[in-house]
Amino acid sequence: MGFDLCRKDVFKILSSPITLYHWHTEPTLIGGILFVAWIYAVLLGAYRTKHFPTLPFPKTRVFCFSSGLVIFYLAVGSPLDPLGENFLFFAHMIQHNILMYISPPLVLLGLPPEFLDRFLSRRPVIEVLFKFFCHPIIAGLLFTVIFSFWHIGVFYEAALRDKTIHMAEHLTMFFASVLMWWPICSESKRVPAISYGPQMLYVLALMLGQTPIFAILTFSKDVLYDTYFYAERIIEISPLEDQKAGGVLMKLANMAVSLGVLSSVFYRWSKQQKT
Repeated sequence: MGFDLCRKDVFKILSSPITLYHWHTEPTLIGGILFVAWIYAVLLGAYRTKHFPTLPFPKTRVFCFSSGLVIFYLAVGSPLDPLGENFLFFAHMIQHNILMYISPPLVLLGLPPEFLDRFLSRRPVIEVLFKFFCHPIIAGLLFTVIFSFWHIGVFYEAALRDKTIHMAEHLTMFFASVLMWWPICSESKRVPAISYGPQMLYVLALMLGQTPIFAILTFSKDVLYDTYFYAERIIEISPLEDQKAGGVLMKLANMAVSLGVLSSVFYRWSKQQKT
């Protein structure tokens, strides 16, 4: 019986044209991603050859950056977007998790630190601003505030109903996530990552900072968003169950990423202590 229900739910999703076939091809989205890719290609091509002739072509960084852009598009341009926009809260939370935990660190790891440091060394004002926003306290607060802000009912609903606001939601979450990852992943010498001990405290603080919104979504007895309350039920799940599933999914993703980062930091820290 359970298998039959699952198969029926999947069929209902796949049979809906808006979820199966709707890939976003808006000029703003496609053009923006292609423009970023073009700038990156110029930096690693002509600019690298002229200013860093001894620097080998960084294949690993290109792979990370390209993967980050592709994954960003899959999050906001694939059928996952209309599925989360119109039907399922937990699908929207999958989208947000991708924009926070997968695409940003890949893009960040794809940035050649030599280029960034050269750019900042010639622009002291930008360097000061960069150091301010990448400071773990500022970056962590911005990430937590922006993440929580977009899950407040009135703002969440506004983003679902207006494409421009929805774009602003995703871009602010993405860039806040890049800043959030900076104290952990940065390889820049001018704006470096923080040391291993503070990194662990930083990750724990981020976990605590997101706990309230997770708790509200998971334990609320009311459906917080009208869109999902009135949405067509394309799978056998009630609006409240959908909301709880989204809250649990967000918390599990947060814990999995945080524990993974903590394990990695602790391993590298212990190796450093032995040498």
